[in-house]
Amino acid sequence: MKTHQLRQPHCRLCGAPLSHTFIDLGLSPLANALVSPDNIGRGEFFSPLHVWICDRCFLVQIEEIEAPAELFGEYRYFSSYSTSWLQHAEKFAGAMIARFGLDEGKRVVEIASNDGYLLQYFASRGIPTLGIEPARNIAEIARERGVPTREMFFGAEAAASQLREGYAADLMPANNVLAHVPDLIDFLEGFRILLKPEGVATFEFPHLLRLIEERQFDTIYHEHFSYLSLSVVCEALRRCGLRAFDVEELPTHGGSLRVFACRAEAGYSESGAVADLLDKERAFGLLKMNGYDGFSESAARIKYDSLEFLIRARRDGKTVCGYAVAAKGATFLNYCGIGPEFVQVVADRSPYKQGCWLPGCRIPIVAPEALIALRPDYVLILAWNLKREIASELDAIRAWGGKFVTAIPQLEIF
Repeated sequence: MKTHQLRQPHCRLCGAPLSHTFIDLGLSPLANALVSPDNIGRGEFFSPLHVWICDRCFLVQIEEIEAPAELFGEYRYFSSYSTSWLQHAEKFAGAMIARFGLDEGKRVVEIASNDGYLLQYFASRGIPTLGIEPARNIAEIARERGVPTREMFFGAEAAASQLREGYAADLMPANNVLAHVPDLIDFLEGFRILLKPEGVATFEFPHLLRLIEERQFDTIYHEHFSYLSLSVVCEALRRCGLRAFDVEELPTHGGSLRVFACRAEAGYSESGAVADLLDKERAFGLLKMNGYDGFSESAARIKYDSLEFLIRARRDGKTVCGYAVAAKGATFLNYCGIGPEFVQVVADRSPYKQGCWLPGCRIPIVAPEALIALRPDYVLILAWNLKREIASELDAIRAWGGKFVTAIPQLEIF
């Protein structure tokens, strides 16, 4: 960690001036801004991917380079293309129905509901649902599936408008969206407004502790404004008249938290898991500036090891392809300087991505069948958190001795 003296942005949670760098990944394109055939001859927008750590409240964050409407107005991430994520969603729905007694007299309002991947499991049980999703193209697909969805960014004003229309919520899931919000206070205030007095909000987000521990620098990109610990989330909730009463550690996205929150005056007792995890974060060093030392050097070592492997494979006449057009893949490839001279193509199941190119590095995106036809010696799995699912889907490459590669937390060939 180094002190930066040339500029001084301010913390989006507590307002303190920011002067300490967590990691600087250089100039990077927007991770989900895939290059379409119509735009292949045009330039791209690159901006600093510089991550700061607040020395007052310990929120890890990047500056707001692009407005959310530019980042999320038209989106190419569809949750339903991951089998394991659908299984995760179905399991969550069943658990929430059982725990909070949800039935046809209750309402579930999901924030950042994507293509209806989660709400479908509540709706199939007769529970009224509403999705709030800012991406026009994704919201339309959700509606086509029969999931009522409003196109809007969520915050205090949006919550008030939905409350006036009678959409007070018993459960408000918000999966992998809290990190995407530039104004944390306005966003969380919306939950306080829209929740019923004993309503529950759940927030799932990648855990900062695991990001550091597992050297997951590729989960940093412009769409992720914040990198969150339970300690920081508890403070943000407190500022908005909310509180965390339970937390679960999840394996998803390389290690996530599911935080259960309610209004400050609601009747839920705090579970011991909250205090235990806060103690764990404190012991790890997340409430001390020196707890963040060394992360940048770890990312650089992963870069060196990955390039050494790819250079050796290229010189040996081996073919390397990639799999999974994930935002983390765009960060990894661009930070490491990996282009089509090293990774011939990247395959993805989503037809909305096929036929485009990854931003910055300009590696073409193909269907999985096209990858198989190339008979690669190695498949670099960019969505390393789904490596078991992907390795199973691409088991055919073993027929000619093909192997899989992941780079994080260290280079592994299997």
